[in-house]
Amino acid sequence: MDFIETIKERARSNIKKIVLPETSDLRTIKAASIALKEHYADIVLVGNKDNILKLAKENDLDISNATIVDPLNSEKKDIYAKELYELRKAKGMTLEDAEKLIEDEVYFGMMMVKMGDGDGLVSGAIHSSSDTLRPALQILKTAPGTKLVSAFFLMVVPNCEYGENGVFVFGDCGLNQNPTSEELVEIAHSSRESFEHLVGKESRVAMLSYSTKGSAKSDLTQKVIDATNMIKEKYPDMKVDGELQLDSAIVPEIGKSKAPGSSIAGTANTLIFPDLNAGNIGYKLTQRLAKAEAYGPLCQGIAKPVNDLSRGCSAEDIAGVIAITSVQAQ
Repeated sequence: MDFIETIKERARSNIKKIVLPETSDLRTIKAASIALKEHYADIVLVGNKDNILKLAKENDLDISNATIVDPLNSEKKDIYAKELYELRKAKGMTLEDAEKLIEDEVYFGMMMVKMGDGDGLVSGAIHSSSDTLRPALQILKTAPGTKLVSAFFLMVVPNCEYGENGVFVFGDCGLNQNPTSEELVEIAHSSRESFEHLVGKESRVAMLSYSTKGSAKSDLTQKVIDATNMIKEKYPDMKVDGELQLDSAIVPEIGKSKAPGSSIAGTANTLIFPDLNAGNIGYKLTQRLAKAEAYGPLCQGIAKPVNDLSRGCSAEDIAGVIAITSVQAQ
């Protein structure tokens, strides 16, 4: 059984209700039909019912078991608007603003999750990351004890002996542009927890750089060195090392050569990139050249599961993220 099938099997053990607000996009409707057919999530489609059913019928997709909610005529529209106003009035939102905003599918979907009418939300196929994450942070807030919301990709590389049989977490590849050393600490800690929860194996974290153990020196490498030292002090039980070049992090013979004595070098399965340039380029290179499955950007640090998507995603990608969101909601 491949990795995403394992995730779907876990999702089936405790079915969760996942909200999909991008119902004008055919990929979302296809993903909903996959999740319903394979019975690993209950699906809520947010949007105009007639348009959704028309799109499904035209493409011969069965979404008969989905719940369809139209923000414009939902019986909970006023309840959600009042709650949104209460959440945001200190920031200057009026009730009139809230009533208008709640007609937006993403905001309505976030309120469903906030109010317990959904367990998680998946968006981003047609919305930017900011348009998905802004309402998440405004409505759901950060998880207790979280200092930084970040994003990661779950990468599944075929025929790969590196990482955890080809499975990796890449962080942060979708949200924080140029994290400080302190922010890299939080990204690494959250990514470790995400890896262990989703993959079920011990995380081995590599703090990536263009240098391995002092082979080059600059402000860029020092940021990663400082972050690594902070992690070892703050989370002494965490398996982490840095700074490491990518090949030193995942290729055993190179790890032994460049970083002798490191317990992480050559064995890493959780890769922390120094900035968003490196992370975004890294995951897309892996996806396109290694034909890897790339699920994300998945969010960590929000109070309830909300996951973003790449706008280049396929219906199958969305279906996989629905399964992952369901497992996170468990």
